Amino acid sequence: MFEPLTWALVALSLVAMVFAIVLAARDKRINWTLLAILGVIEVGLLAQLVIGIVQLAGTDRDVSGVFFVGYLIGGLIVLPLGALWALAESSRWGAGALAFACLVIPVVEQRLHVIWTT
Repeated sequence: MFEPLTWALVALSLVAMVFAIVLAARDKRINWTLLAILGVIEVGLLAQLVIGIVQLAGTDRDVSGVFFVGYLIGGLIVLPLGALWALAESSRWGAGALAFACLVIPVVEQRLHVIWTT
């Protein structure tokens, strides 16, 4: 796995989570700035998917490919679902749901790291 990309994704998703929590606390809906941050994270997750599959195909380690690719795809799907939920929900809970979706990304990244290194 490409470690700098992993840490950048974790940091950006935590920033987006804090931003969404602030919006929820102020009873505001999500805005274009937060959606732009999510777009950057999503592009990074897509790059990680491609890099991860290429590295998985070229490695001779004993890595569970099904779980590894599953986590890569799962991480890619979580943010768009959270953003759709946040856009559909007109109360503060939309931003809260998006904050939770942003929290899932560091968990997925940690799990990917564990699968790759063991």
